[in-house]
Amino acid sequence: MPVFRKNVPRGLWGGLLPIILAGVLAPLALYLRIGSFSPYLSFEPWVSPNINLDKPFARNVSLCPGYDLTSVETSEYGLVANLVLAGEECHAYGTDHKNLIVEVTHETSTRLRVNIHDAEKSQFTIPNTVVRLPLRTSETLAHSSELMFNYQVSPFSFWITRRSDPHAFPLFDTRTSSLPQTPVPAVIPDIPSTSLDGFSLIFEDRYLQLTSALPLDANIYGLGEVVASSGFRRDTGGGSGRGSVQTMWNRDSADPVDENMYGSHPVYLEHRFDGHMVTPRSHGVYLHSAAASDILLLTPPGSLTSLIQYRMLGGTLDFYFFSGPTPSQVIEQYSEVIGRPAWQNAWAFGYQQCRWGYEDVSELREVVRRMNDSKIPLEVIWNDIDLYHAYRDFTTDPVRYLAEDMTDFISELAVNEQHYIPIVDAAIPVLTNKTDAYTPYEAGNNLDVFVKNPDGTEHIGQVWPGYTVFPDWFSPKAQGWWTKLLSDWFTTGVQFSGIWLDMNEVSSFCDGSCGTGADLRNTSVPFYLPGHPNNPVIDYPEGYNATRFGPSGNITVNGTHTYDPSVRTNGAGNNVTPESGDRRYGTGPAYSIHNGNGLLSSLTLAINATHASGFSELDVHNLWGLMNSQTTFKALLEIRNGKRPFIISRSTFAGSGTWAGHWLGDNFSRWEYLRYSIQGVLQFQIFQIPFVGADTCGFVGNTDEELCNRWMTLSAYLPFYRNHNILSAIPQEPYVWDSVADASRGNIAVRYSLLSYWYTLFADASRYGTPPIKALFYEFPNEPELFAVDKQFMIGNALLVTPVLYPNVTSVQGHFPGIGSVIWRDFFTSEQLSHSAQTQTIEVPLGKIGLHIRSGTAIVLYQEPGYTVASTRRSDLSLLVSLSPGTDGVAHGKLYLDDGESLAPTPYREIEIFAEGGRHGGRVWFVSKGTYVSPTKLQRGASSGITEVRVGGETWKSWSWDGKLGKLAIERVGIDPNGLTLDTISWR
Repeated sequence: MPVFRKNVPRGLWGGLLPIILAGVLAPLALYLRIGSFSPYLSFEPWVSPNINLDKPFARNVSLCPGYDLTSVETSEYGLVANLVLAGEECHAYGTDHKNLIVEVTHETSTRLRVNIHDAEKSQFTIPNTVVRLPLRTSETLAHSSELMFNYQVSPFSFWITRRSDPHAFPLFDTRTSSLPQTPVPAVIPDIPSTSLDGFSLIFEDRYLQLTSALPLDANIYGLGEVVASSGFRRDTGGGSGRGSVQTMWNRDSADPVDENMYGSHPVYLEHRFDGHMVTPRSHGVYLHSAAASDILLLTPPGSLTSLIQYRMLGGTLDFYFFSGPTPSQVIEQYSEVIGRPAWQNAWAFGYQQCRWGYEDVSELREVVRRMNDSKIPLEVIWNDIDLYHAYRDFTTDPVRYLAEDMTDFISELAVNEQHYIPIVDAAIPVLTNKTDAYTPYEAGNNLDVFVKNPDGTEHIGQVWPGYTVFPDWFSPKAQGWWTKLLSDWFTTGVQFSGIWLDMNEVSSFCDGSCGTGADLRNTSVPFYLPGHPNNPVIDYPEGYNATRFGPSGNITVNGTHTYDPSVRTNGAGNNVTPESGDRRYGTGPAYSIHNGNGLLSSLTLAINATHASGFSELDVHNLWGLMNSQTTFKALLEIRNGKRPFIISRSTFAGSGTWAGHWLGDNFSRWEYLRYSIQGVLQFQIFQIPFVGADTCGFVGNTDEELCNRWMTLSAYLPFYRNHNILSAIPQEPYVWDSVADASRGNIAVRYSLLSYWYTLFADASRYGTPPIKALFYEFPNEPELFAVDKQFMIGNALLVTPVLYPNVTSVQGHFPGIGSVIWRDFFTSEQLSHSAQTQTIEVPLGKIGLHIRSGTAIVLYQEPGYTVASTRRSDLSLLVSLSPGTDGVAHGKLYLDDGESLAPTPYREIEIFAEGGRHGGRVWFVSKGTYVSPTKLQRGASSGITEVRVGGETWKSWSWDGKLGKLAIERVGIDPNGLTLDTISWR
């Protein structure tokens, strides 16, 4: 839910090295290489020290001397080394730590940890209870790890190389000799702080800096959450780019462009391939830190290298490196550190409907009825804050959403195998007078579970219900308190199937604490709600002239097309604000990160707010949404008797995917945000939050028929599929326009036929961390023209999606990679695309999408898509095989089945599908394992080959062959997937 100020919609948004050696050889810059490292060590939680606010800071990093290595001790797993400040303290933006420790650990053969921390361990580190880090393997990896740690003694620096290619450009390189000469004026002219005055290692209490060289114009992906103007591939400033400043400070802001927003994910994937490389390779880098920070991707003018620079307001430099070498393997290896994604309920893949502004239970019923009458499948209905009494969590409005009415309504949904999800906001309203009663606050106050001011009083913010407090998830009693609130709500009328977590960055309408002197009886919000005369919702997407054509949003009015490319509406994005931010601790640290709101405390908690164990808000701010999801997950697990918790959270951090999915926030009803939704989904595959999608048809502003048609079509092929719009905007349920209803019915039917494929992909995500949605270069890593493609994507390795993303067009140019080795067939017609050109134009009428199956793959589909996911899952199965080119083609696929709701480990069945041959003969066979008993059978198959078909050795009559398409269709097969040995299908 966004915040609106004035009348403008805007979101809140090996051996011992003698110590004397360093002194003797320091001027010579000694280089050493090791191939092993130290045992894992845990750290005590950080407690905020007293900071001298009057100490002057130089604000000049060129004065910082860096560090020298003074001793090192190696082991079969890595090393531990001591660093000492190489000169006088520079006090750039804080107080220098004089002594550091470097721990290098080869945790697996593909994962290397380099942890640089202060010797006193006084800096904040993320508690293991929040993100449970893995231990190293028991293997001795000194001579087998793919990643090699190399270092220079004086000044200390390090670089990471591959054992298999030690002389290639390092994967990470902090040597000043590898970086451009300094000083460098502002690389991005309108952001003065992008000047580069020095590259020494800086480790101060409130400022850390580390820089690594990158290949010129490197292929970098990740580092979010962000709506990047450059697209999925990040702008490093090479070529025609200007560079990027990625700020890590969770913020409630309606999907701004090139600014920080709801989540922080300091991880990136880099892909390397050029004409001189034999094999393409990817690797990954993750900084395990929740610190407020800027991460800069820059290329100084004339430089032969690009660079990445980390500037952090605390924490430690705790890096993980992943060797890949494929993009999907990098993402899988990252999941081993921060946790694999939560198992999704089967029903979660159904179509879901929400609106901010459903008036009462009867309107919810009306939406369900109209969806049913329109034969548009509806799986889940959602409630926004309209549900609440006085906008208070865990309540229902006593008139519009009477608890008994909600119970009846949700029971009706359950009978129809549908589901209900309500919103839960982050803030808890304080009691306003002695006659007021509100159990969530009273119980929380008694249990002492709220965030405090430094003097021990409750920190007061302001959100929808008025003045509020905020749960402190570090409090040992917070879990029990939160579980009881959700449980009581569930048992008194709101039998939810899942929970929607919003405003959890954490968001407030005040700048820091607003409790001192505030009139707590005032429950109004300091802005006009959408639809108020001073805040009308009047904008349509670009091209639509509402003044001329009225408020319908139709594609045509009186036979005239309503789209005019000269018509523009107000944009939503802003450039990074240069040099905005805080100047003092208490208001903010000396270094100002590029927070889009300016002050770090703007529209959120004060940075000196305190949490249990003495944690400072400045250090733990970015963890609030993650911990909100974690606490809610554990509560739902108890309330719903062990069924898989379903949670969608707006704010996220590394590890959030273990507990929740994500929607891409308060987007805009504009064509550019239709396009942005693809890069957002691709980002969150890297972040290990694969269950993600956008507010379909747009949230802020009014949509129109054509935009909504194309968006409903696209979202049917993304993981999380929900339509949601803002208060007082025109309705955008899919039945509003006939063309949108047609598009929705058709594409939801395709989505539901693919549910077994979706479910299998997400089982692999939860088991192995494999991304279900892939950029094209993940599967075709040696085709550089694909490295920036983000207007197409792949579902798994089998399906290529090519949507229409612009108005007034019925064709689209797409990439169809793998020339000479891959055949692409139209999913709907089985027609084969020409494989003589990688880029081709295909016809995609309104309501349709480009969907192609890749040769060499096999997927299982549901034969009869139903109105709900449950009815679809009772349908028999069909098999679609597309053999690879040639007379001896092959194909492979798999199917994962379980009950769709039990928390893993649960009984399952996994079937591998193999095929070989061609039109002159071949066979399909299966390997089945597991204990789950599937209620469905394989009844239909399709492949390429045919004069005779045999099933299980018996001649089969129910088949047809289309020679033009090269397509064999086999009917009524009746193969039971539950046996360990399944019947073979063959043809000749």
